[in-house]
Amino acid sequence: MEIVVTPNGPQEAVVDCGSSRFRAAVGSAGIGQKRSEGDGVTPIGVFALRKVFYRADRITRPESSLPVAVITTRDGWCDAPNDPAYNQFVKRPYRASVEALWREDHLYDLIVVIGFNDAPVIPGAGSAIFLHVARDDYGATQGCIALSRHDIAEIVAQLAPGDMIVVRA
Repeated sequence: MEIVVTPNGPQEAVVDCGSSRFRAAVGSAGIGQKRSEGDGVTPIGVFALRKVFYRADRITRPESSLPVAVITTRDGWCDAPNDPAYNQFVKRPYRASVEALWREDHLYDLIVVIGFNDAPVIPGAGSAIFLHVARDDYGATQGCIALSRHDIAEIVAQLAPGDMIVVRA
């Protein structure tokens, strides 16, 4: 299956998945050519969907044919370009800069890892691009694609190994 993301305004998009269509938020700099860590761009391209993470204290285990893992308080994603674990899952505390996956808000209650800049990893080209839960107002992300919790759960239930996400400008 292909999930297709197309812009629908400067920081919004439409996500087509099978016969369903969903509203989504994208990066503060919109959809485009990602150039660096922290640029706020949601990257264009075709990417594999790698893994699902979820907060077991907040939601039930999502149904998915992708690998599914529980987020713990120690889980993070390395966003330090000069670190050997850049753009990879790590355990906290960690020696370099890490984005915590265990958050006080609900944005990472359910996430899907998008295979951006991971085969191979290019230091500084961008990290931690996920499908995740949107803010109530669908405010811009730092480069991820965010949907309502209901909508992302519906997508996750349809995912299987080999599925791709296509992000168009």
